[in-house]
Amino acid sequence: MTKRKALLQVIDALHDEIAALKTNNVVALERATTRKLAGIEAIAAAGTGPVGAELRELADEANRLNETCRIYANLMAANVRRRLQILTGDAAAGYRPTVRAFA
Repeated sequence: MTKRKALLQVIDALHDEIAALKTNNVVALERATTRKLAGIEAIAAAGTGPVGAELRELADEANRLNETCRIYANLMAANVRRRLQILTGDAAAGYRPTVRAFA
């Protein structure tokens, strides 16, 4: 597989990951992540070396999409943490100071 084709696979998989994260579809997320990792492995197998402008643009797009996935995942984790705090009666945990003031 060429680097270009592998990068396109990664980009397509990242789009699918974002869609799965938006809909909380765990099966689709797992499938997209597996495809993304396969694409990344194919890129690594193609070796290192200079790349042209087109590959650089595709890599930049993949980085942007990956950052979007990271943001969605972090937001979901924060929401879960907040819900667990509410359920356990520790709803103010995020607002408590971590250092006590001098008395």
